[in-house]
Amino acid sequence: FSSRTLWRFGYSARLLKTNHFRTAASNTSFPAVWMLLAQYSGRIPGLFVVVKKKNTFFTMPETVEDKASLELYSPHPEVRGMTLLNREAFKRTVVVPVLKVKKEIVNTLLKSLKHTVLQRPGLKRVVEDPEDEDSRLVILDPHKIPEFSLGESEQEVLKQLNVRPEVSKYNLELTYENFKSEEILRAVLPEGQEVTSGFSRVGHIAHLNLRDHQLPYRHLIGQVIIDKNPGITCVVNKTNIIDSTYRNFQMEVLAGESKLVTKVKENNVVYELDFSKVYWNPRLSTEHGRIIELLKPGDVLFDVFAGIGPFAIPAAKKKCHVFANDLNPESYNWLLHNCKLNKVDNKIKVFNMDGRDFLLGPVREELSKELPLLKEEQKTSFHIVMNLPALAIEFLDVFRHLLVGEPCSTAGLPMVHCYGFSKHDDPSKDIQERAEASLGTSLDGRCSTYLVRNVAPNKEMLCISFQIPADVLYRRPCPDEATPASKRLCTSKDFSEEKLLS
Repeated sequence: FSSRTLWRFGYSARLLKTNHFRTAASNTSFPAVWMLLAQYSGRIPGLFVVVKKKNTFFTMPETVEDKASLELYSPHPEVRGMTLLNREAFKRTVVVPVLKVKKEIVNTLLKSLKHTVLQRPGLKRVVEDPEDEDSRLVILDPHKIPEFSLGESEQEVLKQLNVRPEVSKYNLELTYENFKSEEILRAVLPEGQEVTSGFSRVGHIAHLNLRDHQLPYRHLIGQVIIDKNPGITCVVNKTNIIDSTYRNFQMEVLAGESKLVTKVKENNVVYELDFSKVYWNPRLSTEHGRIIELLKPGDVLFDVFAGIGPFAIPAAKKKCHVFANDLNPESYNWLLHNCKLNKVDNKIKVFNMDGRDFLLGPVREELSKELPLLKEEQKTSFHIVMNLPALAIEFLDVFRHLLVGEPCSTAGLPMVHCYGFSKHDDPSKDIQERAEASLGTSLDGRCSTYLVRNVAPNKEMLCISFQIPADVLYRRPCPDEATPASKRLCTSKDFSEEKLLS
């Protein structure tokens, strides 16, 4: 639930014993005024609200104007504006059509009328007949039985089963347990305002990004999410933007226990983390898997902003050689923990450094050692993942003349996968131009861009992948003509000109 996380709703229900009425035609308790209003109000077929007056129930047809607040499966309208959850206030009685059926043919009837029988999850479709213990009442969907009148196909089915085609009314009490999360929140929050923007699930934690108009209702929203989503025991709301240094953010616990150490599973790998101290985004699962698919056993992966290991650990499990780094001490510690948890701690070299220092240090050292040994027939690939979309593109300038010499195999030049955000009308063009500015060279025909996800309206997250051009990565030592004993480092321009002259 863009890859937005979708709301998941749990259902439970109970049917309370209520009065049972015969067909609309035989029910003479309708005041004439309501029948008159129904002719001119554009009533909604099958929708009724029960009104109690002097111990008598009346079925009042609903008007178009009332639709927003008196929808069949909406909670009681008086809950509008509630900020402290009162579950009792959601009770509401609605009238639904039922068929009286001998209990021995109930299952057959349910199969034959499966599209007409009430299918709302959590509600019983069959209840006892208070007037006849040998019969049952089958609840029908009010929206499928307009005016409480059966259609020809339904009547034909009943005829074949020898069931009287007589629709009766049944007063059904709906409680808080019978309503879905979205129905509850739509009834509570101001009309016309967005109900929620969804939430991300991180183990037992639901993570929200509430809008300003939702904040007065935040504790109620949190409790509703816990009530309706089994396994969720803590709901948090982000209270500031992600810190670009450590990639974490301040959060407020809205409901449930304040236990923020949790366990998640992604792409068959288990991770443990403290959600209040490290970065984790379940919406990136597909992207993590996409990059891992590009790797082969024996490849080398440098993960510059590794977090708790969603790229590094699956790569190590795939028998790649992994160098993983993160500046955040908490991420570093959880990365070490998760390496041991997944039994790859002897396959990953873990660092706690600034990303630039990691590239200039361990990455340069490893590439300087391994690239000269590569032969054309060797198939080892080097991949550098830079998943810090707020800043990663600014680090690309590190690759300018990172190595000295010249490549033995251009096929072995490292492949970079760099992430970034863009609000540009053409995000791919924007991300490429910014990468080119950092590298100091054109990437036309030498890169690909991939749309990862929509982060916010007019804000995209992208990945640009490219093999570092040799004239960017290398600077070549050459003798100084005036002092042959000494050497100077040729610039990429010198290197290019010398190649042209030769």
